[in-house]
Amino acid sequence: MIIHHGAVDGVTGSCHQLNIHKNAALLIDCGLFQGDEQSGQTHQHNLQIDFDITPIKALLVTHCHIDHVGRIPWLIAAGFNQPIYCSQATAELLPLVLEDAIKIGITKNTNWIKKLLNQIKKLVVPVAYKRWQSLPQVPGVKIKFKPAGHILGSAYIEIDVKHNPQTLQQKHRYVFSGDLGAPYTPLLPAPKAPYMADTLVIESTYGDKNHHGRQQRKHQLQQVVERCLQNKGAVLIPAFSIGRTQELLYEIEDIIYKNQKSQTWQNITVILDSPLAAQFTKHYQKLSYLWDQEAKQKLNQHRHPLNFENLYTINSHKEHLSAISYIQKKASPCIVIAASGMCTGGRILNYLKALLPDERTDVLFVGYQARGTIGRTIQTYGPNHGYVVIDGQKININAGVYTLSGYSAHADQKDLINFVKRIHHKPKLIKIVHGDEAAKRELKEKLLKLSPLSKVVIAK
Repeated sequence: MIIHHGAVDGVTGSCHQLNIHKNAALLIDCGLFQGDEQSGQTHQHNLQIDFDITPIKALLVTHCHIDHVGRIPWLIAAGFNQPIYCSQATAELLPLVLEDAIKIGITKNTNWIKKLLNQIKKLVVPVAYKRWQSLPQVPGVKIKFKPAGHILGSAYIEIDVKHNPQTLQQKHRYVFSGDLGAPYTPLLPAPKAPYMADTLVIESTYGDKNHHGRQQRKHQLQQVVERCLQNKGAVLIPAFSIGRTQELLYEIEDIIYKNQKSQTWQNITVILDSPLAAQFTKHYQKLSYLWDQEAKQKLNQHRHPLNFENLYTINSHKEHLSAISYIQKKASPCIVIAASGMCTGGRILNYLKALLPDERTDVLFVGYQARGTIGRTIQTYGPNHGYVVIDGQKININAGVYTLSGYSAHADQKDLINFVKRIHHKPKLIKIVHGDEAAKRELKEKLLKLSPLSKVVIAK
C-alpha cells in the first residue's frame, strides 16, 4: 500500500510512503510545500512531520530540489535516524540544499546547522546508478536508481519487494518516477524507461501540455532576450539554483558562441546572483562525467559552457545591492539570473521590487509557476500591467513579462506517455501525482487509452 503525504493537491511537497508490511515502510522523498499548497494538508506554520515515522526504515531521495527534500530537517527533528539512500551526485549536492533550507526555515545558528547537517551526512548512503542495492533494514527489498534526466543526480527508483512465498506472486516491482526530465535537456542524458513495473507512481507536472523542441525554444530565448535588450534594461530570469540555472548558462553560452559577429551578444553581461547557484554550478563542473555527449564535446573544444567570459558571479549581499542600484541608475543592458525559480524567496525578490516598476525591465519565466506564488501572480497580471505584493509592498508591474514554458526540465505530456509506452511489461496500477488537477485528469485519459489493461488512478 502507498500513502501519499504530499504532491497530491499540486506540484510540491513530494512525499510517499510505501508500506512493505505492518512494521516496515519506505519513504520516497520528503519535500516542502510551496505557494497555495502550503495550506491544506501541510501549511507554512506546520512544517513538522504529521505522520508516524516509527515504521519508516529508510528514506529514498529521487533528487535534491527543495519540493522533494526540503522537509528532511523536520524529519530528522522528529527522530528519524534511518539511512537516506540517493544517487552519488545527489549525495554530494544534498547538504548544500538542506543547509539553505535550514537557514531559511529553522535557524541561522551556525552550531545547530553544523550539528544537523553532520547528522544528515551520517545517514546518507550514496548508490551508483543502475545497480541493485539491498536494504539490510528490510529483508526481501532491494532498490535501484536510474537516471531521470531532470537535474544532475536525479533518478527514478525501482523497488523490488518479495512477498510471502505462499502467495502466487513472488515479487512486486514498484517504480517511483520522481521528476522526469525532457529529452535533449541541456547537459543531461535523456531518461530511459524501466523494463518492467507492476505499480508505477508517475509525476504529471506537464500532463496536459507539450513543450517546443529544444532548438525552437533556444531560438525563442534568443529572440526574447534580443527584444528585451532593445529597452536597454535588465532581463530578469527567476531560476532554481540547481538545474535550471545551469541549463540557462549552458544555452546562453552557446548563443554567444554562435553569434560572434553580434555586438549585442558579445558585449552582453550575464549576472549570476545566487551564491547557492554558484556553488551548484561548480559541482556541475566537477561532475562533468555525468554530462551528455554534446556537453562533453564542448569541453573537448576548450569551451566552458558554465564559466564563460561574459559571466559575472555575485556572492556577497553588498555586491548584490550594488548591482541592483547600478542597473537602476545606468540602465545597462544585462541578463540577471537569480533564485528562486517561483519568486518565493531569494535575491530575485529584491530585483523585482526595484525593477518591476521600470518599463525598461523585462521578466522572463522559464519554468513552472505554482499557484499562489509571486511568480504566478506576475505571470498572470504582469502582461496587463497589474501589480504584485512583495514583502507587504504593492509593486506596480510596468516591466515586460514573458514566458517560455518550453524551457522546463520536466517531461511534457508526450514524454510522460512515451515513458509508460516504453515499459516492456506494463504496470497493473498507475498512480498519478505531482500535478495540477487539469494536468492529472488529461494524463489519466491518455494513459487509459495507451494501456487499457492498467488501472490508472489519480492519487489522493
